[in-house]
Amino acid sequence: MKFRVDRDVLAEAVAWAARSLPTRPAVPVLSGVLLEAGDGGTLTISSFDYEVSARCEVPATVSVAGVAVVQGKILADIAKALPSRPVDLELDGTKMVLTCGASRFALHTMPVDDYPTLPQLPALSGTIDAGAFNEAVLQVTTAASRDETLPLLTGVRMEIEGERITFLATDRYRLAMKEIGWTPTNPDVSQVALVRARTLSDVAKSMTQAGTIQLSLQTEGGKQIIGFESAGRRTTSQLIEGDYPPVRRLFPDVTPTYAVARTGEIIEAARRVALVAERNTPIRLTFSEGQVVMEAGQGDDAQASEALEATLVGEDITTAFNPHLFLDGLGALGTEWVRLGFTHPTKPVLLSGRDKAEEERSGFLYLLMPIRFAS
Repeated sequence: MKFRVDRDVLAEAVAWAARSLPTRPAVPVLSGVLLEAGDGGTLTISSFDYEVSARCEVPATVSVAGVAVVQGKILADIAKALPSRPVDLELDGTKMVLTCGASRFALHTMPVDDYPTLPQLPALSGTIDAGAFNEAVLQVTTAASRDETLPLLTGVRMEIEGERITFLATDRYRLAMKEIGWTPTNPDVSQVALVRARTLSDVAKSMTQAGTIQLSLQTEGGKQIIGFESAGRRTTSQLIEGDYPPVRRLFPDVTPTYAVARTGEIIEAARRVALVAERNTPIRLTFSEGQVVMEAGQGDDAQASEALEATLVGEDITTAFNPHLFLDGLGALGTEWVRLGFTHPTKPVLLSGRDKAEEERSGFLYLLMPIRFAS
């Protein structure tokens, strides 16, 4: 096995394939990446931990075709640190020798026969605009749980109905939903998948260059698996098994009381006021005609307050939120204006974006539980 590859190409490909390698692999070989140099002038770099697989194909000048497995994170660190010159890799016995200019490394290889077979992509389900997918995932995964003891809530529920995909995520304290269009191979498709939020985030960050993403989904018979492919990169992930809570019904049909304010202004004010908020203490928001007053701290503690312009429809209302969760929702909107819809001071607030103060922008919704506070 012997080949030459551009340093930047190698560094990017290895970093992408190695991003999901387990820190404590069940077997040592799972800490490696599989290098396959083909006669056709391509280098394929793969990783797999029995749940998530990644595969990246890049151009290379192949002198001798072959296959090898080397430590993924070490190779990624080395490739990143190399000078900007062509990289030569050659298999010498049980060592992979890497040369770049005056730099030379010899890496231990692992048995290729011990490396698991990567899963095949299911049949193509359709294509998604990469920009729309990236925006939806970044918005919705904000609300996914990071608590691994609740694996269901670390996922994002994808509901596919015809030419629409709805993404839903919750950590019990907030709920996010985004709907986008896509081009299915079957216009009558109806499927539901619970996908790891981390997998979706990785795809959104690394597969947006080509303009479109191919989605493959298998939810019936055998393994339940989802796959994404774009611009020479391919990843698969087993779906999370279990019944996701029926969260859609939590969104209110109407919010008779609502306020509209500039998103940037309310974010900056909330950040300043939250500086005096102790851990797990809320910031209070009091909405009245023409303004919203934010406050934090009370008694002998540090205190802060700030007033800014806001349009209120309905009766005056006072509520309180965890400042970090509130700022997460505001930051995910991506619009100049935010609409905060209320049904009751102790009921969840519905955040949605507006491009203009008078116009509603559909698509992304963020439902946030309030926190009870001492009056």
